[in-house]
Amino acid sequence: MSKPTSPNLSLPTSHFTPPTFPNLHLSPFSSKIKKTPLRKILSSQTPSPPSSEQRFDIVNILLAIPNWADKNQERRMKTKRLLYKPEDWVQHRSSLRHIRHLLSSLNSRVVLSLVPPVIAFTSVAIVVASYNSAVLLHWLPEVFPVLRASSLPYQLTAPALALLLVFRTEASYSRYEEGRKAWTKVISGTNDFARQVISTVDLSTDVLVKNALLQYIMAFPVALKCHVIHGSDIAQDLQTLIEPEDLSVIVSSTHRPRCIIDFISQTLQMLNLDESKLTVLESKISCFYEGIGICEQLIGIPIPLSYTRLTSRFLVLWHFSLPIILWDDCNWIVVPATFISAASLFCIEEVGVLIEEPFPMLPLDELLDLLQNNIQEAMENELMIRQIITKRKNRSRKPSPNGQPTT
Repeated sequence: MSKPTSPNLSLPTSHFTPPTFPNLHLSPFSSKIKKTPLRKILSSQTPSPPSSEQRFDIVNILLAIPNWADKNQERRMKTKRLLYKPEDWVQHRSSLRHIRHLLSSLNSRVVLSLVPPVIAFTSVAIVVASYNSAVLLHWLPEVFPVLRASSLPYQLTAPALALLLVFRTEASYSRYEEGRKAWTKVISGTNDFARQVISTVDLSTDVLVKNALLQYIMAFPVALKCHVIHGSDIAQDLQTLIEPEDLSVIVSSTHRPRCIIDFISQTLQMLNLDESKLTVLESKISCFYEGIGICEQLIGIPIPLSYTRLTSRFLVLWHFSLPIILWDDCNWIVVPATFISAASLFCIEEVGVLIEEPFPMLPLDELLDLLQNNIQEAMENELMIRQIITKRKNRSRKPSPNGQPTT
């Protein structure tokens, strides 16, 4: 039995050619599929946290207003204070002083220093008022409560805050008064010391030494002023009083007022004076040491920091919660109420902080200029006054024509 023969199936010929693809040069590792973890994929899709430069820019923006206020305050602290004249006292007690003070508020360094806290607490009041309004208008879910509280805690703590502010300001003013009295003693002691030198030391024997001693005496209050006020230029202030060689020694010393006292002590030893007169002149130096001690204590020892911090924290917590306390009674009026309260109470605290360092608040430059003018005038008048007195004394000794002494 023969096998069946399959039919001869022949496909029709066509001219179709399969497309050719370019040769892809694959690396030997292309066959291995890289499996990326899901955590990396998600992390690549999430936004990256802000960099340190971005955070630094945000901090700079937030600190722009405080830095501006501090810069203006420190610049105005260096403004020279002026002694009052009669016309200044007339303006000081004028009935229009309240309007004048109000119109000059923007030029006050106290008001400028209040800009950061007042803006901060007023902004908090706006946020609280906006939130409470949104809750009452049902713009937020009911789970959000209205921020309100009883005013009884504020009524109980208000006297404590008032006492803190009063005691803080009173302590600062006592430091200001102590600094003023210390400088009164220094200036009066300098005047007395110079008067003793002018009247005791003879011009005919120790002219150069006497003039040098008087220059050192006038230079001491200037050096003490530069010692207690930051940013003073002692070289510029003393260049008209001290010789360049002496000035270089004073500027290079660590404690410049004491260096000038050393110059005074060494110069006193060069005078041809009796022991008793020399002792009297040396006793005048004790006034200078007393002034140095009081000024260094005031500049180095502030009011106890715990008291200052307590007052500041009390004020901050008080004004942070003030919009919540006043909401029921004032509603949106909490914004101007917080503004007025912060401006008033922080102003009192700021005045206490400013006068706590008394020396920039005193008109020391004008007092020292007046002191130097008085001493230089006494030096110029010394010779003329002695000539007048000597002429009068010789005239009194001259006998009259009738033989009787003249009176």
